[in-house]
Amino acid sequence: MKLSRPARRVSLIVHVVASAGWLGLSLGLLALGATAATTASAVTVEASVRGMKLFADWLLLPLAFLTLSSGVVLALGTPWGLARHRWVYTKFWLTLATATATVFALRPGVNSAVAAVAAGESLPDAGDVLFGPVVSLSAYVFMTVISLLKPWGPTRRGRRLRAAAGSGGRDHRTRTRTAGV
Repeated sequence: MKLSRPARRVSLIVHVVASAGWLGLSLGLLALGATAATTASAVTVEASVRGMKLFADWLLLPLAFLTLSSGVVLALGTPWGLARHRWVYTKFWLTLATATATVFALRPGVNSAVAAVAAGESLPDAGDVLFGPVVSLSAYVFMTVISLLKPWGPTRRGRRLRAAAGSGGRDHRTRTRTAGV
């Protein structure tokens, strides 16, 4: 499948905007988590974790899935491919891992913090509101860097496909058979 130029441009814009939104949202979550973890004011702690819950419930998952799906569309619809270059492959798996961690770790941690604070208790564990945003932000910054630098070269599959394209799309066995004819 090859995307037309307009479709590729739209997909790229969607991917970059969703990725930048996810990165910014993670930075916002980190700011709210740091505020909740370091303040002595119960009102500020509650406002911070409630803000985190709002972000986690309404914004994180749509942006995560939009980033993942637009990245897959770009990978499959362009010559970069999903498994042709190590940086694309790495971004795919990191995006999948961070989206999964959002569902199974970050959101439950934020929800437990909100439940505790709403019940009048103190913040149970600062790690619940700090660890997820720190890991996410680190992963997104890393993915942004490798998107710009495109390090590591092609995968083994990418080298094979490049070699096959360089020989007119025929593999070594085809060339050998046709050379003897």
